[in-house]
Amino acid sequence: MSPVLESTARALLRRVAVEQSQGRLPSLTAAVVRDGELAWFGARGRVEGAAPTPLTQYRIGSITKSLVAVVVMRLRDEGRVDLLDPVSKHVPGLGIGVGEVTVAQLLSHTSGLSAESPGQWWERTPGMSAEELVAALGPDTAKHRPGRRYHYSNVGFALLGELVARHRGVSWARAVQEEILRPLGMRDTTTRPRAPHAHGYAVHPWADVLLPEPEHDALAMAPAGQLWSTPADLARWAAFVAGDTGDVLAPATVAEMREPATVDDGDAWTGGYGLGLQLARANGRRLAGHTGSMPGFLATVWADPSDRVGVLFTANSTSGVSRGLLTDLLAILDQHEPRLPEEWVPVADDAGLLELTGPWYWGPSAYVLRLLPEGGVCLNTVGGAGRASRFAAQADGTWLGLEGYYAGETLRVVRGPDGSPSHLDLNTFVFTRTPYDPRAKVPGGVDEGGWRS
Repeated sequence: MSPVLESTARALLRRVAVEQSQGRLPSLTAAVVRDGELAWFGARGRVEGAAPTPLTQYRIGSITKSLVAVVVMRLRDEGRVDLLDPVSKHVPGLGIGVGEVTVAQLLSHTSGLSAESPGQWWERTPGMSAEELVAALGPDTAKHRPGRRYHYSNVGFALLGELVARHRGVSWARAVQEEILRPLGMRDTTTRPRAPHAHGYAVHPWADVLLPEPEHDALAMAPAGQLWSTPADLARWAAFVAGDTGDVLAPATVAEMREPATVDDGDAWTGGYGLGLQLARANGRRLAGHTGSMPGFLATVWADPSDRVGVLFTANSTSGVSRGLLTDLLAILDQHEPRLPEEWVPVADDAGLLELTGPWYWGPSAYVLRLLPEGGVCLNTVGGAGRASRFAAQADGTWLGLEGYYAGETLRVVRGPDGSPSHLDLNTFVFTRTPYDPRAKVPGGVDEGGWRS
């Protein structure tokens, strides 16, 4: 563990203590992850008469969905699944209105499918088999036009779990264990509880008494929220979401999972969803992870890849944890131990690239091109208004846009007869060294009279 300062630890623990006391939680754990390591752990309350530890298991609910999504993305990267495939290509037998939705829509909760499965509330009653679930999903399962809006669907992730099982030839849980948990060292994440584990409770709203909540195997619905885990394992998961992906997924694939596919609060855009990952914006941070709730349990993991920091909590109560707990812990960390910027160091120059740096003009709009220390180039507007992007070098000498309007677009350096750069061609947009340089091939030409009063 790379520990936080004592003063920081005290402030973090006090925030957790207030949450446990005011929320009337039987037990509550929290942790901070920095640079891939558990930097702080705190706990309040009791599990079987003792304070919980980083190895105490709690049910983590819908955080399960993110692990299922990782296996789906592995299948995509292997070429076995296309995100635009209709789910019926991989799970035959689905009815009209269900089978047509795409894998990407299921991953991002934009399929329009019902939030819950047919029959009784699946979180508190024995589950049905995958065959029974597929047969039970009829036209009324579709609640919205696919792709129209964000609509959280536990049913959707049940189907993704079945997709995984049919491709791997083992249960979704076995696939998660072999392909994610074991490689990441998450040995204490299981489908059913193992000792020591917390028991799930509901706390009476008007009295300080507890009611045990049921626990069972959800079968077909299990991919939506079956797993149990520990704070220590969830710390490793937070590091994974932040980019420490090991050999499980390429960092670029996890970055794709963190990209917003939809938002759930309209213009405010404080919450949204990527591919199997929930997203949030808070206090200048852009967070990725997932919340989790099952009868008797609450849990959440958030990670900020730009800062390589993560936070998490687990609790054994059906309700009572405030939405602001984890963002408050991040704020405390920022206040007490703000991250120092990396030291600037010079990097080896490339004469062929150095001559491209400096001002360029798209028509009369001023841009500047600079080399990035990690490689690649960045084309930014002067003054902040307009389109900008980073570009990565390609084997054929072109550059690929990485973000914004130019994401996926090609930047070419066009050279004159003497080999010097004449202009930049960015998907038909021509950038010249002076505004509307008549020596370059500006689309539509340049007025022969030139600039005038």
